[in-house]
Amino acid sequence: MIAVLTKYPHLRQDFAASLVVFLVALPLCVGVAVASGVPAELGLVTGIVGGLVTGVMRGSSLQVSGPAAGLTVLVFEAVQEFGLPALGVIVLAAGLIQLAMGALKLGRWFRAISVSVVEGMLAGIGLVLIAGQLYSAAGLKAPTTGVGKILGLPGAVVDALGSSTALTSLAVGAGTVAVLVLWKKLPGKAQTVPGALAAVLLATVVTQVLGLSIATVKVNGLLGSIQPPGSEAFGELANPAIFGTILAFTLIASAESLFSAAAVDRLHDGPRTEYDKELMAQGAGNAVCGALGALPMTAVIVRSSANVAAGARTKASRVMHGVWLLLFAALLPSALALIPLPALAGILVHAGFKLIPFKAIVPLWRSHRGEALILVATAVSIVAVNMFEGVLIGLALSVAKTAWEASHLKLEIVDKGAGPIQAHLTGNATFLRLPKILDSLESLPQDRPVELDLSGLHHLDHACRTALENWAERHSSVGTEPVRVTEPQPVRATAAQP
Repeated sequence: MIAVLTKYPHLRQDFAASLVVFLVALPLCVGVAVASGVPAELGLVTGIVGGLVTGVMRGSSLQVSGPAAGLTVLVFEAVQEFGLPALGVIVLAAGLIQLAMGALKLGRWFRAISVSVVEGMLAGIGLVLIAGQLYSAAGLKAPTTGVGKILGLPGAVVDALGSSTALTSLAVGAGTVAVLVLWKKLPGKAQTVPGALAAVLLATVVTQVLGLSIATVKVNGLLGSIQPPGSEAFGELANPAIFGTILAFTLIASAESLFSAAAVDRLHDGPRTEYDKELMAQGAGNAVCGALGALPMTAVIVRSSANVAAGARTKASRVMHGVWLLLFAALLPSALALIPLPALAGILVHAGFKLIPFKAIVPLWRSHRGEALILVATAVSIVAVNMFEGVLIGLALSVAKTAWEASHLKLEIVDKGAGPIQAHLTGNATFLRLPKILDSLESLPQDRPVELDLSGLHHLDHACRTALENWAERHSSVGTEPVRVTEPQPVRATAAQP
């Protein structure tokens, strides 16, 4: 034993942390799978792969991967549209793309994605997740669209009030949320048991003791749930629509994992994340998950922060957490059948609220209104349309905002009443500002000479230069003195000091 501890000096801390992460991951793996419309065991498979495959690879040493609430809505939509067998193909393809992007060293570029788009994406997912799980908590069938889920809630409330079974189910879900909220207010020693696990255990005990007639998790067995995609599933690749879903899986899973890595780096003083290698680790995990027909994985901040807080020092903690998940799935699968579905719905409602940046929206509006509008627009688009198109709308708005700000331009007209009119342009002259520039210049008197000073421009694109030359030619064509143009000053590199 002493020899083992000498070779692995942090084994004791990592072992303890792995148990904590296992207890946090267990209810989340099952809950995400059920909410995604797939067998509960597939969530455990993804958690196992996250520990045993991604966990041993380089990248972020303390980050823990598994099925994430952030992909629940997208997975559910994919299963509904293409079927469960095709899910493995989608996840496999996304994993291979992640591997390729990591090999091409594109991982660091995901940090360039606007934070407002990512937060808007998570907020939109959170809204759809909350709305959908409220139906599950009451034992009712949810509409298929995000807008339908939200608009149908008043009718669902009426239906629930008229059914004692639905009210009982809803009470169990509400009780689960209450335990999750109140658990953090308990003394520190009590919080050594993760709140999600405590909430599920309490809901299960209450349901069994009182003999409540509530739907529970359906169990197929670990091996029975694993169904690698066959030739028929790969045939779905002939459907062009599936490639949009693959791209959405890749983009969202990669962005969420790498943003999580940046957050985890702020929680510890150990080695920093190697983003390209972490992207490859996520890709390898997703490729294996796809080959097994399981859920996609991302790095999960809840598990990762629990891992750091529990004192983990190396990647051994996340690998061991995968071992505990495997042992549970292999030895105690019948225990899943006791878990009430409204309890899992309550956990995901709570997780959905945590995805919405309530505290960040007001300060963001005060300091950066454009970013706040992008956040809200992305969230609303995801609810109104779908995940993929909502994210694309957010990215397009972010690019448009950046382009608009980058083309900041000031035009100053100086007219002393006699002599030439002076027009000074400063900033960045791009085609986006061209209509404003031409409107101002064309309003100048035709019978007066003009001096156009461009020396204050940092950038003058081809479209603007051509338009200004054409305007100057037109202005001089009526017999007025030719427009005198002062060209932009070339940017000179500063010589290095010896």
